[in-house]
Amino acid sequence: MNEAGPRSFRVDLRQSTHKWDWKTKYMRALWEFCLKPFYNILPFKRNRLRAPLLRMMGATIGEGVYLQQRIDILCPWELEIGDFVAIAHDVTILNFDKVHIGSMTVISQYAYLCTGTHDYSHPHFPLTFKPISIGSESWIASAAFIGPGVTVGHGCVIGAYSVVIKDTPRWKVCAGNPCTVIKTRTIADI
Repeated sequence: MNEAGPRSFRVDLRQSTHKWDWKTKYMRALWEFCLKPFYNILPFKRNRLRAPLLRMMGATIGEGVYLQQRIDILCPWELEIGDFVAIAHDVTILNFDKVHIGSMTVISQYAYLCTGTHDYSHPHFPLTFKPISIGSESWIASAAFIGPGVTVGHGCVIGAYSVVIKDTPRWKVCAGNPCTVIKTRTIADI
């Protein structure tokens, strides 16, 4: 409790609102209350109904996409997935804005992709959104956080539990909090 009283606050969350257009409200309600509960209970790790349900809600999904159980997607219509992408269980995609995942990419369990943040310098603390792009042939390892406006470079590996708040270069292995380049990624000849 603030003994000085509410008038001494410099941030006023009572004014913090975000105006969603009617179409977005309708789509979110349809997804959250009608289709997402069904999507979440689909059995088996590889279920052929997950991708069509997401496409029904406006997602762009390539061929051969592997979607495990319990992938939490906020707005399917803001999701673009290339060909032969694998997304593991318990991944969260908080996509108020576009999330693009390039082909031949793996998103491991408990990874968190978030396109939203708040303008902490504004007294009303408004929501702001910036898209995320993950390049083809990349790997986002377990429990990594990818923040708003980030581009993960083509072929980049993001280490487990990393916090990515800036763009990462192509064909690098990056890790840490904050995420930094560790070394160049090379692919063995077989």
